[in-house]
Amino acid sequence: MSEWERLIPKPRSKFLRVKCPDCGNEQIVFSHATTTVHCNICSAILAEPSGGKAKVKGEIVATLE
Repeated sequence: MSEWERLIPKPRSKFLRVKCPDCGNEQIVFSHATTTVHCNICSAILAEPSGGKAKVKGEIVATLE
């Protein structure tokens, strides 16, 4: 580990590709969302804020960095 890697920490938050449990639509959601995230197709709740990490209601398909 170089000196720069110790001084500059990597963020713990990520973007997640989440599959809607109702319609199957895949949508990108921030892992630390501060507002309720709804599906663009059927308006089902995909993620709810919980103070830190968001509670993801759908299936996490992929993690984007």
